[in-house]
Amino acid sequence: MAVTTTWSILDMKRTASDGNVYDVRWQCLAKNDAGSESAVEAGKLILNADPSDPDFIPYADLTEATVLGWVYDSLIEGDETADEAKARIEANRTAKVDAQIAKNNDTASGMPWVA
Repeated sequence: MAVTTTWSILDMKRTASDGNVYDVRWQCLAKNDAGSESAVEAGKLILNADPSDPDFIPYADLTEATVLGWVYDSLIEGDETADEAKARIEANRTAKVDAQIAKNNDTASGMPWVA
């Protein structure tokens, strides 16, 4: 069975007056194609952006891809790139789903005296 991972932004908190996003809730969901097994990694990213910074992106101009880029950057360990951090999380979640599938495939129920 194939395992698919999906990254998403669940919610963002911002200062209403200037659109400064300071709290991002995210998740990476891995599930098999039958949908019977899944594993989630989720987290909270705290930001401290400066609206006067020339690179500041106004709230109305943010895309999910931009915010997910911030999340990937926050997950970097050691000398990883953001893409490597993303791949590491996906591999961990996929392995967890694969382990659930293997466990379920090796699980049976019943009683030997009942035909």
